[in-house]
Amino acid sequence: MNADFQKKDRDPQTYAVIGAAMEVHRHLGHGFLEAVYQEALAIELTAQKIPFQREVILPIRYKEQLLQCGYRADFICYDEIIIELKAISQLTGVDDAQVINELKATRFNRGLLLNFGSTSLEYKRLVFNLRESAQSADNNSVEKLKKINLVGA
Repeated sequence: MNADFQKKDRDPQTYAVIGAAMEVHRHLGHGFLEAVYQEALAIELTAQKIPFQREVILPIRYKEQLLQCGYRADFICYDEIIIELKAISQLTGVDDAQVINELKATRFNRGLLLNFGSTSLEYKRLVFNLRESAQSADNNSVEKLKKINLVGA
């Protein structure tokens, strides 16, 4: 297989966002606060003509009732991809769970978790399958959080 074939098989939208994030990391390196990477990524997304919204408030519903509190996505790109930025030494399951919950709240099915805190850009593509039962997803998240809390205690 050649590189062109491999590129065609990738999701072009998430591939473009990851490329923009790599460009930011290449220029800034690691060690800055998340806000620095967020502002730089906004500049890079604009330069690469990737449509985005920044600091988007995501409404949360409980039994079809809108809650007063909500999540705030760092970016939404192409009107359908959640982008969550971190500037920490290592990603954890809690970071994954945050993006998954944001996907559930928006009913989007693609998310990117980008970590600028390590020596090379760390990224994860997360896909939320809307056909899975919400109960199953909630149980998995609760079990992961219980394990994390036990380790931290």
